[in-house]
Amino acid sequence: MKGVLLVNLGSPESPTPKDVKPYLDEFLMDKYVIDVPFLLRALLVRGIILRKRPEESAHAYEKIWWEEGSPLIVLSERMHKKVQKLVETPVALAMRYGTMTIEKGLQELHDQGVTEVMLFPLYPQYAMASTLTILVKAEEIRKKKFPNMTFTDVPAFYNKPDYIQNLANVMKKHLEGFDYDQLVFSYHGIPERHIRKTDVTKSHCKIDGSCCNTPSPAHDFCYRHQCYETTRQIVKLLGIPEDKYCLTFQSRLAGDKWLEPYTDVEINKMPARGIKKIAVVTPAFVTDCLETLEEIAMRAKEEFEENGGQEFLAIPCLNDDDAWCETVSNWIKEWAVAAQKIA
Repeated sequence: MKGVLLVNLGSPESPTPKDVKPYLDEFLMDKYVIDVPFLLRALLVRGIILRKRPEESAHAYEKIWWEEGSPLIVLSERMHKKVQKLVETPVALAMRYGTMTIEKGLQELHDQGVTEVMLFPLYPQYAMASTLTILVKAEEIRKKKFPNMTFTDVPAFYNKPDYIQNLANVMKKHLEGFDYDQLVFSYHGIPERHIRKTDVTKSHCKIDGSCCNTPSPAHDFCYRHQCYETTRQIVKLLGIPEDKYCLTFQSRLAGDKWLEPYTDVEINKMPARGIKKIAVVTPAFVTDCLETLEEIAMRAKEEFEENGGQEFLAIPCLNDDDAWCETVSNWIKEWAVAAQKIA
């Protein structure tokens, strides 16, 4: 029997330091997130970051927390329910970090008799710290707990026409009537070394301004290329002039060389250049979360206005948009039919 496991990032149980600390510990101690030797990672995370970050992050979570709970969890559950209604295949929802574990999601499917699982990381672009860590964790659990299950991994969907159309439609809807000076495509940042580590050719990714535009097998796993390609397809579809948009990367950690340009730095310089009205879209996420709701819609907006900006529009993610849920259900149906033919 076939089934689907949708997997998103996760969330603390509550916006309190007590619950944020174990969540951050699990997240930051992931070797695919902070990819340094264990002892150094433990010293960095448990000896330095977790001394102050839980309180700071708890305050940020508190600002975006809904009555129903974490926005990321609530929105993911809404999307999950809509998708399940559109397909006959059992669909479960899990998170990479937190209490809604991948193991619980697989157990839910197992209890329904599922043996073939469509493993669906909810990330448009491939990255070590998002897609890969989900695939590796799920495989570890499968081998240990569900050896009779088989997985079909959903690849990055950054350039699938229906996803691009869904994103473009949401953007068009929210941009209607807003005469922006600049449209900012803000993607979650990653260390530059992650790009080189996922380069299957071991030589293509130089992050030099040209490699992302030069055809290569490396692009199947290159986060930077996939961010640029998502942007290219969106602006082409919406007819956005070259001088009206830019691409940036947000959410970096100090101490490493991360992908540039940085969202906060670029946005804060815009008012001085006469760019007073901006819209920001975050296509690395399909679900609104701390990075979109607090970092962009609140903090970036506040800093932009403090620097002389006049109008700031944060475009929501796809969330539980009906057309997006229909697209996901169509991908599930296509997989189920293809898998049936192979069987």
